[in-house]
Amino acid sequence: MARGGHRNRRPQSEEGLPRRERRSLRLLRRPAGLFSLIFLALCIFCALAADRISPYDPYDPGQKDILHALTGPSRRHPLGTDSFGGDLFSALIHGARIALIVGFTTGITVSLLGAVLGAAAAFFGGGVDRTLMFLVDVVMVLPGLPLMILVATYIGGSYWIVVVLFTFLGWAGVCRMVRGRILSEKTVPYVEAARSYAAPRWRILFRHLLPSTYPLLAVTAARTAAGSVLAEAGLSFLGFGDPLAISWGKLLAEAQSQGALLFGAWWWVLFPGLAVTLLALSFINLGYALEEVFNPRLRRGARC
Repeated sequence: MARGGHRNRRPQSEEGLPRRERRSLRLLRRPAGLFSLIFLALCIFCALAADRISPYDPYDPGQKDILHALTGPSRRHPLGTDSFGGDLFSALIHGARIALIVGFTTGITVSLLGAVLGAAAAFFGGGVDRTLMFLVDVVMVLPGLPLMILVATYIGGSYWIVVVLFTFLGWAGVCRMVRGRILSEKTVPYVEAARSYAAPRWRILFRHLLPSTYPLLAVTAARTAAGSVLAEAGLSFLGFGDPLAISWGKLLAEAQSQGALLFGAWWWVLFPGLAVTLLALSFINLGYALEEVFNPRLRRGARC
């Protein structure tokens, strides 16, 4: 009886709230989701206010403190310096810009492109469906990392290459997922009722079918963002990043080429690597938290 009463009391705190606000409360109640939102908010703040809050300008060679090169964390340099006396704290703050641009842009573009093409394949069917599914099969067998390295070698290093290539390689899985979801929704009673009232096809698609895929797209966008952050850091570490931009992967590449660990400069490796890991982990945890918010079965499993 106590257990049943507890279950009955839980939704009462959310009673009367709009669905969007109820989902926001569920997300904030999960430690993984709360940590992800806090860290993402911190990264966004650093990226937007990098020029104001960073104590040094990492793009200005005149602000290198060569007399304190390879010094550990101190009051003057909270996260230490590199082999040229550059402040790592300032470099990490400015590097958050590229990481967030790549993560958010790739997550959004992959979800939008996959949703549009998947909806078109499911709704129109016939030759459109067969053509798009053939393209999906072709794209899904392409090797991602070798293709990125090949393109970066011949075109040049840029974080926008990661965005374009990740979008090109990632839309296929989203397209197949959205297509399957819409095919299952086309036969539900409310869609059949809309057809019986001669509702326009575009209205049925955008008003009834596509909204059913929004939870899946939100989770996919978060996980795609995590993968793109790791891919950009990996390409920069391998030397295929933008040579003129400061990124976390480039900091790790410079630490490796300058022999940071050989000289005991552990901070040069630890802090950029920790930043990449925490940002990717935040996107992944946000995806899991969103999946629990949108999926009632997972919420019941978590309570059990």
